[in-house]
Order: sequence, then structure tokens, then C-alpha cells
Amino acid sequence: MSDHHTYKKIEMVGSSPTSIEEAIHNAITQCSKTIKNLDWFEVVETRGHIVDGKVGHFQVTIKVGFKIENS
Repeated sequence: MSDHHTYKKIEMVGSSPTSIEEAIHNAITQCSKTIKNLDWFEVVETRGHIVDGKVGHFQVTIKVGFKIENS
């Protein structure tokens, strides 16, 4: 057993017509379908799309960290 861990960090973009929180959840849900050992995330950027003077979509860029297996 190792006394340290090694992590990798990737960038994802999630979107939602409802909220920033849902955009984060959508990105993490999709990411978790193909990547194991997800451990943390950080929001890097928040933006949105305006339609007819209203928010059409929220978009967030997040960095997701996960532990490399056997590290």
C-alpha cells in the first residue's frame, strides 16, 4: 500500500436551463459514467446564454479531480 496518492485533473463543461447547481451536477454525472475514483471538483468559470432577454442556459466549466488507481 502506498503512503501517497496521485491524482489527475480534467476539465468538463456542464449546462442546464435551470441553474448553475444543476449544470455542475450534469457535468459530474456524465463524467462519473466513464471515470472512476472521482474525488473533488472546482468551478473555474460560469457563463450563460441569453434568449429574448432571459437566461436560456447556465454553463459552468469545472475541473474534476480523481485518484489514479493503485497510487
